[in-house]
Amino acid sequence: MPFTILLTGFGPFPGAPTNPTGPLVMEHARRRHPTCVGVRRIAHVFATSYDAVDRDLPLLLARERPDALLMFGLAARTRHLRIETRAHNTLNCAIPDAAGHLPRATVIAPGAPASLALRTPGQRLVAAARAAGVPAALSGDAGGYLCNYLCWHASEAGCASGGPRLIAFVHVPQICRANLRRSVVHRPPFTHDDLIRAGEAIVLTALAAARTRR
Repeated sequence: MPFTILLTGFGPFPGAPTNPTGPLVMEHARRRHPTCVGVRRIAHVFATSYDAVDRDLPLLLARERPDALLMFGLAARTRHLRIETRAHNTLNCAIPDAAGHLPRATVIAPGAPASLALRTPGQRLVAAARAAGVPAALSGDAGGYLCNYLCWHASEAGCASGGPRLIAFVHVPQICRANLRRSVVHRPPFTHDDLIRAGEAIVLTALAAARTRR
């Protein structure tokens, strides 16, 4: 069986009419690189809804049986890449998803632990992004919205027999539009090229790390 990496992003959501993570994972699923010879790269863009995660994630894991699961999500207010290390058992009851659904519960899994660790080589991914010239840091808070919700269920899947060897989540900033100067006050210091470059470094590092895990 070929080595398989599943790359996921999200579509738009309230307050974010554009989400760079969808195009990012589609781009990296088709990029050519010597390290990726013989590697199946599967890209999936989740609709930013709880139902989409509940429906699509189990189907993807059962169908593709990935060795590595690398997820990307947008954190529009951050100014650097955040490599998440934990998923928290919380739900944001104040912001509806893209389908207009608002959770009624405040926790994802009643009776479950307050948080779950992700099976991620966090420091290696941070180092890879920084080596690509992009600021990055570890984060222990994936928020209470869909990114955290996906992290939680991915972490649960990683505990099951046959689950991915590596499970990582990367929060990315919103990127500058091409017609805006990077020096404009209050604009994020990220361009599309920055994100593609950092994304490639992270994907390749995640592949290398997953291949050494058992």
